Amino acid sequence: MIWTLFVFPLFLLLCGFPVFLVLLSAASVSVLVHFNVSPTVLHQVIFGTLDSFALLAVPFFIFVGEIMGSGGVSRRLVGWCDALFANIRGGLPITSVAACTVFGAISGSSPATVAAIGRITYQPMRDAGYTPQFATGVLTSSGVIANIIPPSVAMILYGASAQESVVKLFTAGILPGLLFAASFIGYIYWRAVKENMASAHAFSWRRLWTETRKGVFALGMPAIILGGIYTGVFSPTEAAGVACVYAIIVTMFIYREVDLKGLFTIAGDSAFRTAQIMVIVACSGVFSWLLTTSGTAPALVSWFEDLNMSPLVALLAINVFLLLVGAVLDTASSILLLTPLLVPIIKALGIDPVHFGIIMTVNLSIGMFTPPFGLNIFVAQAIFGENLRVIYRGIAPYIAISILVLLTITYVPGLSLWLTRIGG
Repeated sequence: MIWTLFVFPLFLLLCGFPVFLVLLSAASVSVLVHFNVSPTVLHQVIFGTLDSFALLAVPFFIFVGEIMGSGGVSRRLVGWCDALFANIRGGLPITSVAACTVFGAISGSSPATVAAIGRITYQPMRDAGYTPQFATGVLTSSGVIANIIPPSVAMILYGASAQESVVKLFTAGILPGLLFAASFIGYIYWRAVKENMASAHAFSWRRLWTETRKGVFALGMPAIILGGIYTGVFSPTEAAGVACVYAIIVTMFIYREVDLKGLFTIAGDSAFRTAQIMVIVACSGVFSWLLTTSGTAPALVSWFEDLNMSPLVALLAINVFLLLVGAVLDTASSILLLTPLLVPIIKALGIDPVHFGIIMTVNLSIGMFTPPFGLNIFVAQAIFGENLRVIYRGIAPYIAISILVLLTITYVPGLSLWLTRIGG
């Protein structure tokens, strides 16, 4: 069983096979070799895995992120953030972090955030005298916030896989997401003061009012999504559907930057990205079912208990493991593959699964901009046209800051759970 469930899929991964094919192949071989059941059970589990109301939110939020990125919303969010922060030293990069935070509260996607905000703020930063290394570092790393602050696609996938409340996960992600934004802004401000960077312009209430009027419908999006969820008006899935309708109305009829042809193009791109995620979800469901029926998960729990690790040491080991995984596998695949293995272990250690969901999301989100295979790095290279070496040097300080924030989130559970307890 070890050979078919662990060694064989690891070999396929090293050979460069797609993750969904790795999971399906390992499951198929295991069923044929070790289980006296009909192979048709694979079909039943695949379709049963996708039969989840929570997973319906994934295509909706992907579509919202795509249409808002193409419909002028990101540009208006940047303008509003610029009116707030550009009078501060390092105002342009601080504006980029703030815009990534607000846009992340709409799209829930790290690469989409890097692409949408990067297209708008990268060249102004270069024109203002910031080095390519500094500008790419800010934008490539700030996309991590979108994966952590709600609504997060990663949290939806974890909630579906671990059978935890998506609303609780969203609530738990608010303070960690804001902590990341505050840490990045603090570092940028420190650099700006140290290197005597100038502010872009003086603060103006008139300009702030003008940018607020321009961006009021864009700023209304996170208010509708999160306000509706936390007040109980609708579930995360229903909120995603409402957000889609709102996004279409705003971009097509108010901003008029998306026409019917553009809408169909965006819908097609969203469907393609949704299919990429859902095929992994389906195949990971089969793999998870095998781990459960074969007794692998309980065996791992027993092995961990035999090691006699304290929860603090176990969390440190899991953090290191997840950071390494996040650097080579995408977030969705990692969550769907590892959640069935790790959740029984952390429950046995007495760790809150909602808190662990935030830890896991943060770890794998850091992997989004960690060499060698962080997806944000390749998005940044494609958009900014910079050498990978320049991007690597730019993101290095933010990786260090992110690990410090990760340790804080790991060992101060109240950061994640305080708001959920108030709501509860």
